[in-house]
Amino acid sequence: MENKHWWNNSVVYQIYPKSFQDSNGDGVGDLRGIINRLDYLQKLGVDVIWLNPIYKSPQVDNGYDISDYQAINPTLGDMADFQELIDGIHQRGMKLVMDLVVNHTSDQHHWFQEAKKGKDNKYRDYYIWRDGKDGHEPNNWGSYFSGSAWQYDQDSDQYYLHLFATQQPDLNWENPDVRHSVYDMMNWWAAKGVDGFRMDVINLISKPEGLPDGKKAADEKYANVEPLVANGHRIHEFLQEMNKNVMSKHKMITVGETPGATPEDAEKYADLDNKELNMVFQFEHMGLDGNPNPALGKWYDQKTKLSDLRANFTKWQEKLAGKAWNSLYWNNHDQPRVVSRFGDDSTEEYRVKSAKMLATMLHFQQGTPYIYEGEEIGMTNAAFPKLDDYVDLESINAYHQLVDDQHLLDGKTMMKYIAKHSRDNARTPMQWDASANAGFTTGTPWEKVNPAYKYINVDQALADPNSIFYYYQKLIQLRHELPVITNGSYRLVDGNEDDQEVYAYLRQNADTTLLVILNYTAQGLTRHYDVPSDAKLLISNYADDAGDVLRPYEAKVYQY
Repeated sequence: MENKHWWNNSVVYQIYPKSFQDSNGDGVGDLRGIINRLDYLQKLGVDVIWLNPIYKSPQVDNGYDISDYQAINPTLGDMADFQELIDGIHQRGMKLVMDLVVNHTSDQHHWFQEAKKGKDNKYRDYYIWRDGKDGHEPNNWGSYFSGSAWQYDQDSDQYYLHLFATQQPDLNWENPDVRHSVYDMMNWWAAKGVDGFRMDVINLISKPEGLPDGKKAADEKYANVEPLVANGHRIHEFLQEMNKNVMSKHKMITVGETPGATPEDAEKYADLDNKELNMVFQFEHMGLDGNPNPALGKWYDQKTKLSDLRANFTKWQEKLAGKAWNSLYWNNHDQPRVVSRFGDDSTEEYRVKSAKMLATMLHFQQGTPYIYEGEEIGMTNAAFPKLDDYVDLESINAYHQLVDDQHLLDGKTMMKYIAKHSRDNARTPMQWDASANAGFTTGTPWEKVNPAYKYINVDQALADPNSIFYYYQKLIQLRHELPVITNGSYRLVDGNEDDQEVYAYLRQNADTTLLVILNYTAQGLTRHYDVPSDAKLLISNYADDAGDVLRPYEAKVYQY
């Protein structure tokens, strides 16, 4: 497969602006802080910077509740700062992706403020309103953030739909005025130089006709809404219309966040003809360590089995090959830290070795890799001990629901699960140095700093030639230099399908073979692979090559 598009061999770096760098001492990261760190990102070698939402917002859900799509949130800066940021990114040969949140708005958005004024207001139909049933909600849908997905409006005696927080009413994509308002806004940002969009829960925008009840277990008050709203009957029509009105006019990179999407769904969203999106974020590998009890969802503390992880990666690599494009990621603003989740942060040696091993596992696959801020220095979960330490609405709501309301877990167990899976693990401030607050702010940080900053920080990483940072830098360089990483085929090494400890796969094109060998465990192992005598050891997380002996968390890649 040829590299038809500029983003085929690009690497994206995700910034959570509130947590990246504060420039004015108010404890919240800002655009000026990002501007001040652009040289660091250029040194790492990434091609694209993706920013989580920077729009005006009441910050009920950390910026995913947008009150004005065409204004910068004052805590982050202003439009002049944004222009300086995008100019600085472009001057360094990088590109900028904005977060697009159009399944819902904030309840403070002027569209919703108008919609609340009455059923005859022209913005009423920008949102999804329904009459109640027998004094209750219109249906049994549950919110992603716990409780009902419906909120009663006393003035109109109707309910509005909110798949997420009460303050995040869902937009009505059946209304063409909504759709074209969104397209106009996207083109406005493109005119400012934005190079693409990451589209938040974009496959939830097409709701089912009639909004029917969902299935729920006997002990559940509300139904899991995802099977009903994900990949809806008009989703491809909407995205093709968006592509026609926006993406086809610009050389953009687009990635859709698509919970519940299968490889077959991804083929439609991200086919190589690019009628809709360039690629999607799917979540199957993120759900492999969920609780066996469906009522507890993701709240658990067991590590993913290698057999499950390998089978999932292999499925996506094989099923999308030649049909659609993969996105590759371990971390984002909603997921715990990769080294604490899939690796081993029990000792400093294992933290560094397992972080490099996991990076190798992902970065030699086909697709566009995404690096989340701090991943490149091996930042770990914060694992705060008290519920009061947490800021994340999802974690706090889940504790009260599962412990206080439903009595499914005791508080100590739930705190253990929250320490493992809370979204706050990803949102603690970036660890720049060993000074107060990790060099993130001179004020009081909006979220507590991970205490590990004293020995895990950028200064330390840049001073150590064997650090995780320089390993990521080399992985990025190799992707830029070796076409086989982008266009080569993928297959497991014969006999590796059932190995519970080692993941070994091949990437091949007409003139190059890469053999990737990964020890997922803290044990020393012996494995024999047929490595040609003239093979080159391309990269490894150990200083030497012990041949058939694999040391704890060893990763090595041969080229021949």
